[in-house]
Amino acid sequence: MSKIYGYVRISTKKQSLERQVRNIQKDFEDAIIVREIYTGTNINRPEFDKLLAKVKDGDTIVFDSVSRMSRNAADGFELYKELYGKGVNLVFLKEPHINTETYRHELERQINLTISTGDSATDDFMKSIIEALNRFVLSLAERQINLAFEQSEKEIEDLHARTREGIETARLNGKQIGRRNGAKITVKKQEPIMKLIRKYSRAFYGTLKDKEVIAIINATDGLKVSRNTYYKYKNMATLEQAEIENTQGAE
Repeated sequence: MSKIYGYVRISTKKQSLERQVRNIQKDFEDAIIVREIYTGTNINRPEFDKLLAKVKDGDTIVFDSVSRMSRNAADGFELYKELYGKGVNLVFLKEPHINTETYRHELERQINLTISTGDSATDDFMKSIIEALNRFVLSLAERQINLAFEQSEKEIEDLHARTREGIETARLNGKQIGRRNGAKITVKKQEPIMKLIRKYSRAFYGTLKDKEVIAIINATDGLKVSRNTYYKYKNMATLEQAEIENTQGAE
């Protein structure tokens, strides 16, 4: 018997899972809810890994949005394709146009289209056109899925930018934000360096150690950091992440 799972995730203990739970149970009241707290300092998602290990063909996983499945567009798209290939249904409440059922129906509509004229040459020609249409539909659907994950990733990056602006405004108004007096950050280099830290550091969305991230930053044109300066940026990125989690938790 197939099962419906609702996967909900937050990033800090200060947030609440209940908004996501309510959204899922509104449409899937019998969904088995899988809860996860996924912190910025821990890239592991043990509950999600357990879920992936047990779902089977015909099961359904419901997400409030694609950002709950993955914050990284490339990883999210690959996971989507993997689960789709296993026959697992995926539902995204905020992006229903990329639900696997929508994707599957369109593919079946194209694949089931057949034309028989009685003339083998004409039938072969029409078959090649239909196959080309199928490839086009598949490519278009994949692009839409990828775009949804990319948009989610962009929204998170935009939120980072707005949070940075808010932190900087508070600092300029005399409010001490998370660092001791005298620990200055060069605003011009702040954004590209912190973007690299968030991308590659295993404290955020990457898998690399601090020394490896420092090497990447110093190999990037126009950027250079010492070990001490790197940790100042990393601490600021951690503070920024906490502000973002608080914002998301209030939604």
